[in-house]
Amino acid sequence: MPQRTLHSRFADSAARHPDAVALELAGDRFTYRELDELAGRVAGRIAARCGGAPRAVGLHASRTLAAYAGYLAIQRLGAVTVPLNPSFPAERNERVITAGRVEAVVSQDPGFAAAVPVIGLGPSFPGELAGERPAPAGPAGDTAYILFTSGSTGVPKGVPVGHDNLSAYLDHVVPRYGLGPGSRVSQTFDLTFDLSVFDLFASWASGAAVVVPRRGELMNPARFVTGRGITHWFSVPSLISVARRLGRLTPASMPDLRWSLFCGEQLTVSQARAWRDAAPNGVLENLYGPTELTLSCTQHRYTEGLTPLNGTVPIGDPYPGHDILVIGEDGAPAPAGELCVRGPQRFAGYLDPADNAGRFVAFEAGRATAWDGPGSPGPELWYRTGDLVRREAGGLVHLGRTDHQVKVQGYRVELGEIESVLRDQPGVQDAIVVAVSQGDGAMALHAVHTGERLGQEELKAALARRLPPHMMPRSLTHWETLPLNGNGKVDRRTIADSIAEDREH
Repeated sequence: MPQRTLHSRFADSAARHPDAVALELAGDRFTYRELDELAGRVAGRIAARCGGAPRAVGLHASRTLAAYAGYLAIQRLGAVTVPLNPSFPAERNERVITAGRVEAVVSQDPGFAAAVPVIGLGPSFPGELAGERPAPAGPAGDTAYILFTSGSTGVPKGVPVGHDNLSAYLDHVVPRYGLGPGSRVSQTFDLTFDLSVFDLFASWASGAAVVVPRRGELMNPARFVTGRGITHWFSVPSLISVARRLGRLTPASMPDLRWSLFCGEQLTVSQARAWRDAAPNGVLENLYGPTELTLSCTQHRYTEGLTPLNGTVPIGDPYPGHDILVIGEDGAPAPAGELCVRGPQRFAGYLDPADNAGRFVAFEAGRATAWDGPGSPGPELWYRTGDLVRREAGGLVHLGRTDHQVKVQGYRVELGEIESVLRDQPGVQDAIVVAVSQGDGAMALHAVHTGERLGQEELKAALARRLPPHMMPRSLTHWETLPLNGNGKVDRRTIADSIAEDREH
């Protein structure tokens, strides 16, 4: 049986539903036939510029026609998509281009500069491509896309996700959520966030329409859902908190919304109740999964009356075909501990094999032991998620992180990466970054540093040249010394508690 790829799934939908709406963007609607033809012409330009189909192509675009046609064009060529966020610092995007071995970049900005060929697709690009010859679909390799997550050494880690991983994922979620012609799916995630793959390809694999919000529409989700006829909503939970804070999530304000999915960070019971009240006739599910496990790998259907001890909605049970292992510090199975997962959605290892160290375990004789190679991690190994869970009624409950990795605005952030960049600044001796709850389920980053007393705005400007907005600390404070605990280690808890107390006064 031939491999099912992201492009083949879209092509099948285009053949079956050519006149159905595939994309609604900025007041324009594109049918499957139209979007397929446009993507083919973009693919033709990429191939012409590269002298053939490239191995990997960067996609420097966000919520524009260039983003969606570009993604499909890259997949049509059988190349690997490497998303680049236009809001991220140029230095970070350059690192991704190099690490991802990108051979060309498709950009919504015709003036975008890179060390590789750039195919600029400005606002008027469809007309400019009118005479282009569409490129034929090419055979795809094993990898569909590479996403780069925050790394503790200050260097982002590349996560290649394969077409086989995505097939297992899409074969589960498309029928589970009843996606098909007539479904209208919100597009809330940036392309550098893996959850965007659901928005695009769960829709395009089924004949559904991707509906892209205009600027500011996500701040009023009820108006967006009702005004645009959304049937399937997918976002991070923090959007609920924003809408509630602005008074824009009232009971029964989304009566026709059929499915509401949340992922990317803990969903509190309070958030779930508020959203369920606003969409009383739909189904709400809480999902969980790191990038390495292809978007999401556990699910919990929310019902009233179930309140875990930590006040969050359970992440539930694993997808079909997946095994879970909860281990304590000694590696033995435990009712609460680190979650390890294996199954068809587990990726085959990091782009840099050195990043695999400590991330996989074997389970033999009743105990998990670290796998350190050589070679690639086989399918019998479990991926260590770094997430702490506990088994309760309703399935697994997420308790937090085993390390210093947190979720901010749905993005996975390694605090060590921010600390590494901060320590690189002249005059900074040491630095610690902590995540402090804002009281509505969202997390805010705060940094303290030793060394010279530096101006906060000057330091923020220096960090902004290297860090994306979601990784920027909200405050930068100089301390003479960092507190230590009884083991002589920096006491992060004391730092976090001190900052939280200061924020309350």
